[in-house]
Amino acid sequence: MSNVVIVEAVRSAVGKRRGGLSRHPAPDLFGDVLAGLVARAGVDSSIVDQVTGGCVSQVGQQSGNITRTAWLAAGLDQRAAASTVHAQCGSSQQAFTLAYGLVAGGVADVAVTGGVESMSQVPMGSSAMPELGPARTPRYEGHYEITTQFEAADRIAEAWGFTRERLEEFAVLSQARAAAAISEGRFAAQIVPVEAPVADDDGKIVGATTIDTDEGPRPTTPEGLAGLRVNQKDRPGALHTAGTSSQISDGASALLLMTEEQAGRLGLTPRARVVDSFMTGSDPVMLLTGPIPATRAILERTGLTLDDIDVVEINEAFASVVLAWQHELKADLAKVNVNGGAIALGHPLGATGGVLLTKALHELERTRGRYGLVTMCVGGGMGTGTIIERL
Repeated sequence: MSNVVIVEAVRSAVGKRRGGLSRHPAPDLFGDVLAGLVARAGVDSSIVDQVTGGCVSQVGQQSGNITRTAWLAAGLDQRAAASTVHAQCGSSQQAFTLAYGLVAGGVADVAVTGGVESMSQVPMGSSAMPELGPARTPRYEGHYEITTQFEAADRIAEAWGFTRERLEEFAVLSQARAAAAISEGRFAAQIVPVEAPVADDDGKIVGATTIDTDEGPRPTTPEGLAGLRVNQKDRPGALHTAGTSSQISDGASALLLMTEEQAGRLGLTPRARVVDSFMTGSDPVMLLTGPIPATRAILERTGLTLDDIDVVEINEAFASVVLAWQHELKADLAKVNVNGGAIALGHPLGATGGVLLTKALHELERTRGRYGLVTMCVGGGMGTGTIIERL
């Protein structure tokens, strides 16, 4: 099997809810980032065989195979086939895994992958449409208790013995790290600036502005977090708040993959090798513990240990998710989400996997590290795992 390499990896800035990207149509946002990827790689889009993209709420402007729509709307070559993946929060990381498999298996020489989500314009849950029937029927409930992500996050905190204070301590760390990263310009090289519409108070588009900086980070103190109401106000002992949960966000991501041989033929310099990438199932009741078995499995599959990993990006869906993973894996938090995570930067659902992969690659290059691990919890009880090696 051919080595699969990453030649380029970019993302948009992550926009906060009702922020700078909230009026930018999702297909155009994704198209801007796809076009930015191709331009930065210095290639013609005609070399791309397959495009895979992640998106969760595939309704309205995000329906109809948004990956294909975005690729064409960006003026890129029509001969590239495109498909859109829905694997809950792991959508763009699973899209990456599928692109990796297509290239490794010889189906495609060159693939582009990534994802998009405009949660401001297409709210989370928009595609559920309960009038068409429930997603989980009584037959499902005969096997598993139905829980929400909010309940699962609190159950994880309870099971591992995390107090609200511990969760908030982690959230303060995430915010501080993100603020430092932005201040030091660590994200500048990975962000494709996007020209986004600006609307007046009546919603009329009156101009455009360049969005090139993550909007999520905000000054955060333990005292401020302590004053927030819990997400599950009717649940006794609820622990998580908006301050210890990922932010509703808008964003897009994109990566260029190809065989090592193809990169040589095209005169391109690979930046990283994909060591392995996969998704695994986990407890659908606890729901968000997937990074634990996914990390264990991918380390076993690759023969690596966590000590070999220099950079870890784990999605901060909720503080308890990361802390439980860290406890079980005995991970060093000094190597985990060193530039902040989704609590500070946001979680544009279908784009986040690609955002984390892009962050991991650029951080490996900044610190001259060798191996990076990306892992996420996924709705339905699953976990993702990808390991890349800087070249």
